[in-house]
Amino acid sequence: MASEKQASDIVLLDVRDICSFTDYFVICTGESERQVNTVYEEMRRTLKGAGAYPLHYEGNAECGWLVIDFGDVVAHIFTPEQRSYYHLEQLWEKAPAVIRIQ
Repeated sequence: MASEKQASDIVLLDVRDICSFTDYFVICTGESERQVNTVYEEMRRTLKGAGAYPLHYEGNAECGWLVIDFGDVVAHIFTPEQRSYYHLEQLWEKAPAVIRIQ
């Protein structure tokens, strides 16, 4: 769903062995505020159609990052600048990447 809205550098990290609050992180980049918001809306729409509703979300496209908590999966959508700043892949480097889409 994120790739359909032109998100880039999408990675799915399996954090089950090192994290107590979720099983997977999805991390992706939107090249602009508009694209960050579009990816966010597509995730919400698609997962709602599958019966999954967000438990919580933080941030907004204007600040360059959005985090959506679906319970077992937490999705992080960043602008390139914010992704570089937060460097989640390095913070969770012990988590294996299940999939990566460039």
